[in-house]
Amino acid sequence: MDTVIRDLRLALRGLRRTPGFALTAVLTLALGVGLSTAVFTVADALLLRRLPVRDQGRLLTLWGETADRGVLNYPITPAAAREFARTSRTLTRAAFFTREGAQPNAVRDAGRLSRLNRSRVSGEFFEVLGVRAALGRTLRAEDDREGSAPVVVLSWGEWHRRFGGDTAVLGRRLVMHADGVGYTIVGVMPQGLDFPRGTEIWVPAFASLSEQALMATELDIVARLAPGATAAAARDELTRFFRRPGASAWQRTLHAVATPLPELILGETRPALFAFAAASALLLLLTCINVANLLLVRGLARVREVAVRAALGAGRARIVAQLLAENAGLAVAGGALGVAVADGAVRLFVAFAPPGVPRLDEVGLNATAFAGAAGITGLAMLLFALAPALMTSRVELQEVLRSGARGSAGRHSRRVTEVLVVGQVALALVVLSAAGLIARSLLRLQGVNLSFTSSRLLVGELALRASMFDDKAKQVALLERIGEQLAAVPGVRAWSPVVAAPFSGVGGWDGSLASDGQTAQEAAANPMLNIDLVGPGYFEALGLPMIEGRGFTGADREGAPSVIVVSETTARHYWPGQDPIGKRLGLGSSLEQAGTVVGVVPDTRYRDLRTARPSIYYALRQSFFPFAPTDLVIRTSGPPGDLVPAIRRAVEAASSGVVLANVAPFDAFLDAPLAQPRLNAVLLGVFALAAVALAAVGLFGVMATMVRQRAHELGVRMALGATAADLRRMLMGRGLAIAVAGTAIGLLGAMLANRLLAGMLFEVSPTDGLTLALVSGLLLVVAALASLVPARSGTRIDPVIALRSEG
Repeated sequence: MDTVIRDLRLALRGLRRTPGFALTAVLTLALGVGLSTAVFTVADALLLRRLPVRDQGRLLTLWGETADRGVLNYPITPAAAREFARTSRTLTRAAFFTREGAQPNAVRDAGRLSRLNRSRVSGEFFEVLGVRAALGRTLRAEDDREGSAPVVVLSWGEWHRRFGGDTAVLGRRLVMHADGVGYTIVGVMPQGLDFPRGTEIWVPAFASLSEQALMATELDIVARLAPGATAAAARDELTRFFRRPGASAWQRTLHAVATPLPELILGETRPALFAFAAASALLLLLTCINVANLLLVRGLARVREVAVRAALGAGRARIVAQLLAENAGLAVAGGALGVAVADGAVRLFVAFAPPGVPRLDEVGLNATAFAGAAGITGLAMLLFALAPALMTSRVELQEVLRSGARGSAGRHSRRVTEVLVVGQVALALVVLSAAGLIARSLLRLQGVNLSFTSSRLLVGELALRASMFDDKAKQVALLERIGEQLAAVPGVRAWSPVVAAPFSGVGGWDGSLASDGQTAQEAAANPMLNIDLVGPGYFEALGLPMIEGRGFTGADREGAPSVIVVSETTARHYWPGQDPIGKRLGLGSSLEQAGTVVGVVPDTRYRDLRTARPSIYYALRQSFFPFAPTDLVIRTSGPPGDLVPAIRRAVEAASSGVVLANVAPFDAFLDAPLAQPRLNAVLLGVFALAAVALAAVGLFGVMATMVRQRAHELGVRMALGATAADLRRMLMGRGLAIAVAGTAIGLLGAMLANRLLAGMLFEVSPTDGLTLALVSGLLLVVAALASLVPARSGTRIDPVIALRSEG
């Protein structure tokens, strides 16, 4: 014990004599350990920690999709879903949730109107999942029967956000604005249950539905696999069910999709998290190489000291123990500071996390994270501390005294340190190239052509009483009254109802139509189109240019010839090389509910930012759909936010019971599809900056050491007439040669590794030449700057002193 204490004291004394080295090593280690711990913390919460369900590996979600993947989530009717669940041999229990998942609903709580994301699920939902309530109870099968008292359960997050975690929340009532029905809160779900994604409240799916509404309900299935059954078997069974005798021709073209529940909940966050983990691993490796290099250089400078200790009787094991004590002190200090870095990085992740990231409220440093930090620090210590200590201890006194200070470092040691820096530069380039690709992808996504004018555009959502929307005539009349009120608001230029808010994904409408002359087989092969139901002012409100023909007018109403507007891709598919104006589209080969094309507009990215969707537009007043849309787009002549109060008053004046529950400028809706790419860019950018900094520190250390080791040679060159510029060019050339070698190796690694990022990129190739050239140039500039200072110091050596010291 006394020996250990004496070693620690000597280690601290030695580190105090070299504060610059100690500070550099500690900060380097803190950066690598901190960011690695942060990624481990996030991965633990999102990937490793199990969901609060029973036997999560046996839970599946099922739905259908078309063969061309034109529709990625084709729902199942309640009758069909129940029949499949009853006859399935691969499932033990099944429950249902509505296809659209969590949807915003206007809810009154103690007189306050707000929007909550509501999911409608069958009564067996929580029983199938195997979920136990954190407070109260879950929904039950008897809650989902006709005549049952309306009940609701809260998510853990909503319980804390809205009610402060108050256990007295049970028994309170939430009133749905649409029907005025009060739902009694009977339970709170456990933390980490985020299914369907973004749910804040769960209500029974069927108990309060009319027969007509029940027929229109679209479901997905969540089920538990039977013993011995596999996801593939369940998928094949549902595919056969789609193609059963008596199924529609359209349904018989479907393929089933079976997705494990954990995979569905994590969704698109998984690829990003794996990318961060890979970047973190590279950064940790960079850290270990950097600190190992620092320790090796320092150790080689101490060979005379070690040799003297050996001559005085210290055994090699004793010398190694002393050196490891110093390294352990660095590791402890770096690990402790790394915890602070990890905490900041985790807070950054939570702050920039995109909406809907599952289990975000569980992300934070905890005992597991601290254990991870300790493990990462210990691993780093083994990687960077042991080898330099062994190399430093392997000295011979006579050889050291014979070779002098200059020879004690040796060419071999210099080559080792240079090879390590080459590896640092290569790893830094891999991380930097990944960050560059993600950044370019984000810039392209932010600058993508929407095909319409998004500035001065408001998007709002109407909250209505259900009784106001029980037939189409009432719906259209109400929307027209709202339009009259909006027209009277100064600054409102145009408005229209729309099917869904921007970037709604599966929340929009899809349909497949046939054109004149198509057979049933040809019609079945037609793609799914985005369907929108709009008013006469839609194209002006959206700022969507008319390529050919005209938009809708007030004359396009019930009783007049049915007309439609199509997008460019739609026109090209149905009538390639022909003028689409005057052509007809309808349902099936018989062209039921057919409309005549009167205009062509560009494909837009209103529904999906990454993809311009082929679309078809129907006139509101000629609609054959049984209901009308309740979202609005409004074009203003000035800043849209200034008109929100007046627009709210205008909507409420149209009819009692109508409120604008949500309204925001269009650009605010861009935050959702851009959130994940922005998070990717920010976090990978942090990793890239850290990697470049570590590579620069490593190169700086090698160059500074080389200048010290070659002081005699530099003095001789200066005595023989070499100028400062000659020496600077020679030294910087060596530094740039190291950087160029690392960059070349890094480019090869980047071209292979970046292929893993393909799913995260937008209109950028994983081997994009411009990005690789830019990051390579940046890294070489940083390398030149890191070499410049040591090179300049090498030109200030006094030849006389250098020659005398080596004499």
